[in-house]
Amino acid sequence: MFMEKKDRRLMAQFIFENDLNSILKLDTPITNAPLARWQRKAKEVTCSSANTSMNSTAPSPMKAANRSHSTSKTPTKTPGKSQGKLQGTPSRAGGDRFIPTRSTMQMDMASFLLTKENEPEEQSPTKKEQQKAWAVNLNGFDMEDAKILRLGGKSQNAPEGYQNNLKVLYSQKATPGSSKKPGRYIPSMPDRVLDAPEIRNDYYLNLIDWSSQNLLAVALNDSVYLWNHMSGDIILLLQLENSEEYISSVSWIKEGNYLAVGTSNAEVQLWDVQHQKRLRNMVSHSSRVGALTWNNHILSSGSRTGHIHHHDVRVAQHHVATLTGHTQEVCGLKWSPDGRYLASGANDNLVNIWPCVQGDAGEFTPVQTFTQHQGAVKAVAWCPWQSNVLATGGGTSDRHIRIWNVCSGTCLNSVDTHSQVCSILWSTNYKELISGHGFAQNQLVIWKYPTMTRVSELKGHSARVLSLGMSPDGSTVASAAADETIRLWKCFELDPVTKKEKEKVRSSKSLIHQSIR
Repeated sequence: MFMEKKDRRLMAQFIFENDLNSILKLDTPITNAPLARWQRKAKEVTCSSANTSMNSTAPSPMKAANRSHSTSKTPTKTPGKSQGKLQGTPSRAGGDRFIPTRSTMQMDMASFLLTKENEPEEQSPTKKEQQKAWAVNLNGFDMEDAKILRLGGKSQNAPEGYQNNLKVLYSQKATPGSSKKPGRYIPSMPDRVLDAPEIRNDYYLNLIDWSSQNLLAVALNDSVYLWNHMSGDIILLLQLENSEEYISSVSWIKEGNYLAVGTSNAEVQLWDVQHQKRLRNMVSHSSRVGALTWNNHILSSGSRTGHIHHHDVRVAQHHVATLTGHTQEVCGLKWSPDGRYLASGANDNLVNIWPCVQGDAGEFTPVQTFTQHQGAVKAVAWCPWQSNVLATGGGTSDRHIRIWNVCSGTCLNSVDTHSQVCSILWSTNYKELISGHGFAQNQLVIWKYPTMTRVSELKGHSARVLSLGMSPDGSTVASAAADETIRLWKCFELDPVTKKEKEKVRSSKSLIHQSIR
């Protein structure tokens, strides 16, 4: 008796497990489950057809399910409801569904997609080929080739002849060093502001200059002051005896031990800065001297009459040549770094390029004359790394900065600054130049060379910028303005690594120079 009960329990458990496995298995029919809705409806249709006609054949389940294509009326299980609804529309949510006809190949493909994740990665070549054939038959392409993201393995190669217009944007490999370097930091505020009381608001004068010994010379009305950038000390170098006269220009010699001073009474003075002593007073002009520049021992001066004089400071008869290429006041005057050419700009809107040697008749004639400016040309500056490249800037009626090749006489570039150009300086640390402007924004603008695109604008002056000066290391620019201030801008500072390398090069050059001597 006990064994019979145990056998019955085992048999019941076996039957339960067998039914459970049958239910969980998706690819076999569920034998003990209730009939599906389409089977019940097919049975009802079969019964009704059998009652009306004994000779009619029973419809197949698939045809009954596809009733949207049948002309028979769709039966309803809810009596009393209105029969005015559109045929084929279910009477409530979860109603009849359309079950399409699927082939054996499609059923196998569906079973494969459901069970693929649980299968091991390693498959036989025959199995893989069969799966590939299913994918191609069902989708028209191999599924492995259509994947966008992969967890591992190499990227797929494009088929031969395929062209992708987005290759430049998304598929191009970055080469080492191709990433764009971030721009350097340029302070928008001045590093220091100095008072410059009684500085003359005159566009045609050149009132500041920075020496190679780090002394900034500033002309304030009838006096010249020296400001030491390292220590901050201020020295009064000279003061004119007549208070009605004023200083009109200052310029340092290359070595930085002598300072040339032009005055409103047509004098050119030479001062020894170390001993604070005037060495000589050279008189040759008949009107104020507004521009000065050095070429070794030759000091060139431009006056209001439009004449340019060469002075040999070593001899008693200092006046050695006169250049007569301008009809109005000379306000811009610069020797090229190699000493081959002298550039002059004046109020007659002309720019003349003079040679360093006289002609056959003992006279100087300009090798180039540029007439494109429509205003007075005070801003004149030579490129430090291209000795034949010159930058000039025009006044209020012109407002253009132009870059010239003085050998060929061509204009390399021109840019409208939309304001009066008072001064130009080239950077020795970067391929850039800086310009000082007057009406109407009174700002400094840094330009990228040779594209002449704006790098930065430095604002702070409340009146026009009259003159600019560059520190000997090329990192700082001094701007003197009509608002009676001098502002120091650290706009060309080198990063520490580049600065250290540059200092090494300078020290090695100085050692070589000493050994040759």
